[in-house]
Amino acid sequence: MSNFLKRNLKLFFRDRSAVFFSLMAVFIIIALYAVFLGNVWLNDSMQEIQNADYLMNSWLLAGLLAVASVTTTMGAFGVMLDDKVRKIYKDFYASPIKRNSLTGGYIGSAFFIGVIMSLVTVVAGEIYIVARGGEWFTPVAFLKVVLLVFFATMTNTSVVCFIISFFKSHNAFSTASTIIGTLIGFLTGIYLPIGALPASVQTVIKAFPVSHAASLFRQVLMEVPMQKAFEGVPVGYLNEFKEYMGITYRWGSYEIGPSVSILILAGTAIVFYGLSLLNLSRKSR
Repeated sequence: MSNFLKRNLKLFFRDRSAVFFSLMAVFIIIALYAVFLGNVWLNDSMQEIQNADYLMNSWLLAGLLAVASVTTTMGAFGVMLDDKVRKIYKDFYASPIKRNSLTGGYIGSAFFIGVIMSLVTVVAGEIYIVARGGEWFTPVAFLKVVLLVFFATMTNTSVVCFIISFFKSHNAFSTASTIIGTLIGFLTGIYLPIGALPASVQTVIKAFPVSHAASLFRQVLMEVPMQKAFEGVPVGYLNEFKEYMGITYRWGSYEIGPSVSILILAGTAIVFYGLSLLNLSRKSR
């Protein structure tokens, strides 16, 4: 399986267009923030907050990491779809390689690609934040971010694999990539913070695992910026800010803690990984 996994990794990174388009949603969000969204927040809503630039750049990076863990894994599964469309998988099935190993190779390569591209996003985003007057991660914060990258990518890989397992053409894959790339900005609360949306829409967003990944990233990346920005500010105002910006979620009067979000991500990964294996094995018979 390791050789098959390496083969998938080489095919993906050799195709520069696949690498670029897997990050297209990230590039679009950065462009929107640089041209429009960033000025709206920093000029209107954040005028009286200290270190607002540092705070909002950290908020943006957290959302980008949640987005990248979805779009890059989806781009990675393009190798699997290409093998299916070109009937290459029949050659693999005729070989001594077990089908479970082939499935594991596709999922494993997508996971590693998602992790690699997400870590690149972390480094690039942190350099940008520091260049704009922010601070470097503390060792503990960096370790937490890396662990969350692995966790979020694991969850999103299983979900994306299940979705891709139904596709039989490049057109369907391209259409789904476009739709997901468009929706992901809303689901992670980047285009509009969750607090600016109707209650019914907020409920839908909270039901998606990628939203909980974004929340966890924000809690880690924004811890120091919030301490600096809200020093001396009443706790009630800070809590309202957290809920409005999607740093923490509530179901009624219950605040969803980090442990609950992690359980949601873990449960989603297990369920969709099982469904993916079941669907892929069923279709290969």
